Amino acid sequence: MEFMGYRRPDGSAGIRNHVLILPTVVCANRVARGVADNVAGAVWIEHQHGCSELAPDAEQTERVFIGHGTNPNVYGVVVVGFGCEVVRAQDVAKKIKKQCPYKPVHCVIIQNDGGSYKAIADGASAANKMMESASKLKRQPIDISELILGTECGGSDACSGISGNPALGEASDILIDAGGTSILAETPELIGAEHIIAARAINAEVSRKCFEKVKKCEDSAKALNVDMRGGNPSPGNIEGGLSSIEEKSLGCVHKAGTKPLVDVIDYAEKITKKGLIYMDTPGNDIEQLSGMAAGGCQICVFTTGRGTPTGSAIVPTIN
Repeated sequence: MEFMGYRRPDGSAGIRNHVLILPTVVCANRVARGVADNVAGAVWIEHQHGCSELAPDAEQTERVFIGHGTNPNVYGVVVVGFGCEVVRAQDVAKKIKKQCPYKPVHCVIIQNDGGSYKAIADGASAANKMMESASKLKRQPIDISELILGTECGGSDACSGISGNPALGEASDILIDAGGTSILAETPELIGAEHIIAARAINAEVSRKCFEKVKKCEDSAKALNVDMRGGNPSPGNIEGGLSSIEEKSLGCVHKAGTKPLVDVIDYAEKITKKGLIYMDTPGNDIEQLSGMAAGGCQICVFTTGRGTPTGSAIVPTIN
């Protein structure tokens, strides 16, 4: 089996060829959008992060930014910073370039450029040159074993665990049998079903990490003296027929099919192994999809019972 994709100089393959406008702080969102509006075909990402974050949060935010820039679906990146934020645009740009030396990367600092209008002009000029080069690339047949599939469910109802999720699990199995990779995520939605996934681990260490991630999630809620119920399952999940997080989780795990669990990785960590991978992510749709995109997945299938508009700027999301 093959898919049509773009071969990158480092050997990776993307199914899209985006020029990404990437703000590294909430203050730069409007300028990033201004750059994208002036470059036909460019995409941009909006977020609320990048400043007033303590070290662990800032490091994770930076990892997500870098992962989006290095994703094989991205041809080139214009990194847009404000100038005084915690997650510095110049650092993000350098780290993207270090991991992908072949990739065009341009850094715009609003304060250094003399304001928003000049920063937009600077970024648009660089992005238009990237678009011109990107347009010359042609898709070619690439073996399906190079595909990394992100799996996600949201807006779940009583039918999700007996319809969409098992169907996606079957697709995951087919991809893994062909040598590809599938990502299971959403740690809060493994609560009560973690033993099912852990039992499929390839060794005791992977099994232990699976249990640890779920316990850490539960312990975080306990430490804050909060009850997940009402937040997860959500009111919409409950209206759709789900009664508890355990019931929701038992449906959620079907997305993982039946193959052995090869590895357990942190949020937005780069995916380096083949087979079924469990990434420790929140259960929230956007955060989970962003983590998988940063990890390197090229496509996501999002099953939903009640419907969802969730998507990614760089990773096609099939709902």
